[in-house]
Amino acid sequence: MSVRRAERLIRIIQALRQAAPGAVTAQDMGRRFEVSERTIYRDIAHLIGSGAPIDGEAGVGYVLRPGFDLPPITFSYEQLDALALGARFVRATADRDLATAASEALSKIEHALPDTHRERLKSAPLFAAFLDETVRPDAFGPVRNAIAGRRKLRVRYNSLNDEATTRIIRPLALTCFGRVWLLTAWCELRNDFRHFRTDRIERLTVLAESFEDEPGKRFEDMQRDG
Repeated sequence: MSVRRAERLIRIIQALRQAAPGAVTAQDMGRRFEVSERTIYRDIAHLIGSGAPIDGEAGVGYVLRPGFDLPPITFSYEQLDALALGARFVRATADRDLATAASEALSKIEHALPDTHRERLKSAPLFAAFLDETVRPDAFGPVRNAIAGRRKLRVRYNSLNDEATTRIIRPLALTCFGRVWLLTAWCELRNDFRHFRTDRIERLTVLAESFEDEPGKRFEDMQRDG
């Protein structure tokens, strides 16, 4: 069995597991993986013969019965490249705790991989450079933890126009734009969404007061409306 086919078999299992309620047809999978329906039928037959609990039939579709999972470490080369780049990006731009966590996670994955895949992960020619001291601001770690804990923040913020304000905000998400991290938050001063460059936060206090998700004040609301 070729590497290409082995990878496709894994992706068929993933497609069946992630599918919405209802059967997935061979036509849909063939279109997704750029192979013929006949090839999908052969792959399904191979998976069933190998013990995968797949129900269904040609022309109707297939479902994966609950309780079946793949081995924990099965990655394509493209997925390994993505993991390597992602970890290197985090190490270059995030706070020290998150950078350390990225290195530790990558090390755990490396030790669970076969030799050829381990070497691919270690030698992926994709890098993230640390270009500017301001991309790793002191505020990054506390803000990240406040987002996870749904804790309000009091921030002293200096805008690009050198206008300093103090605000109470609900931190929602951090997004990297080139060399700058932006904090998206619900600003109680403006009663609206606002974006703050984390390197321009002069002072930050994590408040004891927490907040709940409210319609109209969530990150997904900002994405939808904006």
